[in-house]
Formats: sequence, structure tokens, C-alpha cells
Amino acid sequence: MDSEYLGTLATDDPLYERLKNEVQPQLTDFVENPVYHVSDVSGSNAVCLYEEETTGAKIIGKFFYSDRRPDRDAAADRLEKEFDALETVRGFGFDTDPYYVAKPLAKYHDLNELLLVETCAGELLGDVVSRAIEGNDESLLYQKLGALAHFFAALHNRTASESLVNFDEALDYSSMVADQCERFFDADTYNQFSDYLDVWRMKEEMYEDNAVLVHGDATPANFVFGEGENVRSFDLERCLYADRVFDVGRMCGELQHFFLMETGNKYEAEPFIGHFLWEYASQFPDQQSAFDSITRRVPFYMGTTLLRIARNTWLDQEYCAHLIDEAKLCFEKGIDE
Repeated sequence: MDSEYLGTLATDDPLYERLKNEVQPQLTDFVENPVYHVSDVSGSNAVCLYEEETTGAKIIGKFFYSDRRPDRDAAADRLEKEFDALETVRGFGFDTDPYYVAKPLAKYHDLNELLLVETCAGELLGDVVSRAIEGNDESLLYQKLGALAHFFAALHNRTASESLVNFDEALDYSSMVADQCERFFDADTYNQFSDYLDVWRMKEEMYEDNAVLVHGDATPANFVFGEGENVRSFDLERCLYADRVFDVGRMCGELQHFFLMETGNKYEAEPFIGHFLWEYASQFPDQQSAFDSITRRVPFYMGTTLLRIARNTWLDQEYCAHLIDEAKLCFEKGIDE
């Protein structure tokens, strides 16, 4: 986790007394004169790490209202949404190992829409993937991807609703992401993506499964691993009811992106993607049937994920164009079948 040390939290800061009296006692014994070291943590919101000097207690603070996101009402809504999502998912049994979601500790609308959560100790999935790419520990990546697949299956199966998937919402999201990549498109390319979505819109299997609660931001930066099967997660701002393959397909797209970016060879990711999908399917009574159903839907969500990554302006434009070509191949699988 990239961070920049900012110093210690002033005792007259309005957050200080709340950390001391309301938040830290949920994690450690009460400390009379705590000293909080503050680091700025990279993220889409203003995110800070508060570490108490004596006890070592670590607390993540996520400010939804910031210069980058100046809409106060929207920030308040996002704060409430994530706080509720964390509590909801923990209520389905994700408050103990092996599958654990960070505990929300407090929310303060008057402090720039601040959410405080406990930290999750462990090794980031992104670091495990990087080690595997370097050739140092592929077996560990297989093991951790299996554990992550089981985490997702538990989350999805425990939260399954009686309502069917609203695939139109996924189509709208994919269309929006394609619009955000328009700097790479000519008119023919844009129309091509529209045609792809029309084909997927007609595929009956995209509507047949029950909606489940998905993490919503299944990237290697949002999962850490402890011993054995222990998986811990956080950042549930984008949690929603959707197709279970929303999470599964996104992780597949992220894995392909990691290998493409580091090695230039997408095929090196395929054994790991296949293992991840097979392990996910192993959590169902008929593993082969579940695998077949999931893999028919994966290309759509995987293609959307590659477009989602390609829209990032900080990435090399040539690489982004490559991601878009790979997204096309994913969407085309719906036409070929």
C-alpha cells in the first residue's frame, strides 16, 4: 500500500477526541494520551491511515468529501452506502475467519463525510500476483486464487436473492465505460462495440441467474490474505446486487491486465484464470455445470473490465489500445457462440 507520512494528528483536531474516546476503544484498551501518526494512502478518495504510537492500533479514514469529489450530498450518500454495505456483509458471517470483511468503526458526516474502518492485516493479492509473474511463487498464487474463489462463492451464495439478474444495468455500465474510452475509437469502432452489446443483450443466459450481493470492485488491491484460506476484504463502496459473474469476471479481467502489463503475454494468465473459475465452481453441487454456466457469461464482464482499465488516463496510450483490442475479443465470444 503506497503511503506518504504526514506527521502526528494535533490534539486540537476535531477528530482526535473521537479517535481517542469512540473509535480506538473498539480495537484496544483506552489510552489516556494517544499519539496518532497519520499517513496519506493512495486511493480514489482522500484516504488516511491513523496509527496509535503506544498500542499500534491502525485505523483507516476515508473522506468521501474532498477537493476531488466536492459534491457534499453525493459524498454523504456514498458514506452511508459503504457503511451499510460493510455491516450488511459482516451480518452474513463475514465477521470471522476464514472470510472476513473490515469492521466499520464510525461515520462522521461533519468531518468531510468520514468513514473509519479497521485495517485488514495480510498480503495484498496484487503482491502475490507480482511474485508469481516474477517466477518466484506460482504455487502460492494458485492457492490464494482458490481461497479467493471460495470467498466469492460464499459471499454470493449466502446473499442470493429471489430476484433474477437485471442484466440491463450491466449493459448500461458497459456502454458508459465504452464512452469513456472514446479517445481510442473512430465511428466504426464505437458502432462495433454497440453491436457487441446488442448481441449480448439477446443472450438468455445473462438473465437466468438470481441476483446476489457482489463486492463490486474486485481488484487485486482490495483483498489481502492471511494464513491458509483466510481472505480479508474492504472498500465495499460499490457493493450491489448483480450477477455473481460481475465479481468473477472482473477478477479475471484484472488478472489478464496484470499479466499483459508485466509480461506482454496474456496467455500466461490463462492457467490462473482457469484455476480461479474451476475453484469457484467447486463450491456448487455440480461443479461442471456451474463452471459451464459461469464461463459462458465471463467474457462480457471480462471485456467490460478491460475497457474500465483502459479508460485510465495515467496508463500508456499504446497499452490502453491493446486492452481495447483484448476487450473486443472478449465481446466477440458472444457472437461466436
